[in-house]
Amino acid sequence: MEILDHVEYRRVESSEDMEDVERLRYKAYKAHDALSLAPEGLLDDVDFDSHAYIFGLYYYGELVSTIRIHYVTPEHRISRSGEAFPEAMDELLDAGLTLIDPARFAADPELAANMPWVPYLTLRPAIVAAAYFRADRVIQSVRPPHAAFYKRVFYADTIVPGRLAESYGVDVTLMATNVIEVGRKLLTRYPFFISSASEQRMMFSRNPNDTLPPLTIIPTARFVPQGELGTDLPL
Repeated sequence: MEILDHVEYRRVESSEDMEDVERLRYKAYKAHDALSLAPEGLLDDVDFDSHAYIFGLYYYGELVSTIRIHYVTPEHRISRSGEAFPEAMDELLDAGLTLIDPARFAADPELAANMPWVPYLTLRPAIVAAAYFRADRVIQSVRPPHAAFYKRVFYADTIVPGRLAESYGVDVTLMATNVIEVGRKLLTRYPFFISSASEQRMMFSRNPNDTLPPLTIIPTARFVPQGELGTDLPL
């Protein structure tokens, strides 16, 4: 929670910030010998989809990591996980569920080496998105060795065991967190995932009547009364 005083999020809207994201993705993927995960380049069409939201996480003003959050609905099915697991994703959407699909996680290998909190705070916008959009599931398409992390931290269930995903070129496991069932438990165990309604709007609103996205978005978990915890996810 103390780290939250020194981090901020920025929603990437400008071409200049997008170039920073592309450079960070390249640096992170190359360091982990994972450039094969982006066969079509470090930026793709999904980055510019109307339901895509790209964020940078800054620590003391320096870009540490980035992630793309995709809001997937039965009417709007574009997502990275949909490319890798079309049948499983269609099954969820055909059931009328709405999904948050985080992808393109990338952290600066040098800056993040001694910051074990980076994965948690980089993935935090996925939980904020679930609250804002009142989504049913948060999806995770992950390498099999990382599945245990998502099961432990996000209470994620395995939907499709690890298998070769042609769109990635490596084995990938499809998982999902049922935020309706485990939302309260998740926020109680990890209170830094809590967000205020105003932070949710700053992160994800694209209402033309709203102002332009702020330059920085400060995490609000420290300022949300515990008694209001139940309003943060569709419990």
